[in-house]
This record gives sequence, C-alpha cells and structure tokens, in this order.
Amino acid sequence: MKVISVKFKESGRVYYFDPGTMEIHRGDYVIVETARGTECGEVVRGVHEVSSNGFNKELKPVIRMADGVDIRRMHQNRNDERNAYRICEQRIAAHGLAMKLVEAEYTLDRSKLIFYFTADNRVDFRELVKDLASHFHTRIELRQIGVRDESKMLGGLGMCGQPFCCSRFLKNFQPVSIKMAKEQGLSLNPTKISGACGRLMCCLAYEQKSYEYLNSITPPVGSTVRTPDGEGTVTEVNVISGMLKVRSNVESLAPKYYKREECVYLRGGRRAPRKPDPASSGEEGKEE
Repeated sequence: MKVISVKFKESGRVYYFDPGTMEIHRGDYVIVETARGTECGEVVRGVHEVSSNGFNKELKPVIRMADGVDIRRMHQNRNDERNAYRICEQRIAAHGLAMKLVEAEYTLDRSKLIFYFTADNRVDFRELVKDLASHFHTRIELRQIGVRDESKMLGGLGMCGQPFCCSRFLKNFQPVSIKMAKEQGLSLNPTKISGACGRLMCCLAYEQKSYEYLNSITPPVGSTVRTPDGEGTVTEVNVISGMLKVRSNVESLAPKYYKREECVYLRGGRRAPRKPDPASSGEEGKEE
C-alpha cells in the first residue's frame, strides 16, 4: 500500500498516512487528522510502498496540503506553547500540586491545549483545569504520562553519547527486566544499567535473544567439562568470544583457556535451556 511518513515534532516518532492521489514529497507540510485533533506535520518521506500486513486498521487519509497560513500558524503555536508552559508551571505551584509539567501542546486550530505531566500518584487537577481554561479561553486537557514517555518527548543523550533510542527510532517500549542484565553479565549497579529516565535501559533488550542462545550452548561457571587435556572445572566464561577458563582436575596443570567448541559439557553448574540460534531463525535485525 502507498503511504507517506509524517512527523509532528523534531524528535517525535513518525506516523504513516494515506496520500490518496496527491503527489507529496519529502519536506512538504500536510494537514492530517490525529488522535489529538487536526495537525500540521512535516513529510519526512514521500509516497512509498509498504506491506499492508503490519497494519491492523485503516490508515487515515491526508486532508490537504498545508499552505503558508497553516505553516505560520503552526510556528506561532510552537511559540505560544512555551508561554503556556510557563503559565501552567506557575498555576501548578500556586495550587500546590505534586506534579511535574513536561510539555504543552496546541492543536493546529487552537481548539485544544494539552499539558503533559508526570506524577508519583494520582493528582486532583480539577481546579487547575478551571484556572487554565479561564486564562487561555480554550479546551484544556491534562494527560499524565510515564517517565519513559517524558524522556521520549524531551529527548537527550544517553550514556553511550547517542540521542535517546526512544526519541530517535523506538516505536514502542519493550519490557526490560533485571534478568537481562544478569544474563548479559552486566553490573547490577542501578546507576550503570539505568537510563536518564531512571528505568532499565531499553538497549538491554536488543541483544537478549543472542545472549540467551550463547548462554544455552556455553558451559556455565562451576560445571565440569572435557577438554583436550582432560576433565576440568570452568572458572570463567566469556560468552561473546566463546572462551572458557578451565581448571584441570590434575593439580600439576595450571588453569588454561579453551574455545567453547573444544569443551564438552559433562555435569554441574546451572545450564540454561537450549535456545534456537537467532541468526538462523531470522529474528535478529527484523524491523518493525
């Protein structure tokens, strides 16, 4: 099916829309209908074809091409959003609410002003909404989001030095657990495996299937293996390089490194169940 790729913010995610019979190119601006209302978005990829298998509902069509008035209004809205953000912060402080404002957002026709915030608990913001509505004279909507969504909206740099994955290309947040860090042999220090949002880093899930497979074919520490020099006990493992440090049962022999293929698992240790090879199954590198 033919689609165009549209984004509404510099660091926002990309959405697909149906171009119909219109000739739309990269860099154009279009008017579309979204869950927030009517929006003006920038086309980051012109008309192209994608498989229709990945869509569970019909794509919304492009209403029309944006003109100069729409683009000026969009930029004006962006400027007014900064002012609305400051005013809302002042009102939150005046009402003494335990909430952190993240972003303010106008719809294109300014029929609605949305404020995104984070909070540890539920917040009764009814009086705040009345206060904001009397000031801005438009429909006010407050949406509570999670800390990961906050990082996705605001963007930033991770400890790797790259822009946040969530604000750059991740479409959905994948479940990440501390078990992944254990299986990958990472430090369990929260400051080293947590992102700027305070949650476990999303990138822990990227290579998890490969680690599960390598752990399933690698004798664990403490297990007994047969090497070219006889039986011994595994004292150290590097699943990526496939090297094992084995202490021979013969006391006169010093510990020695062997390749994974040179060792035959015999017993002991807590070996992971055998997993299919992600490289052969085609799961690695699959794009959403």
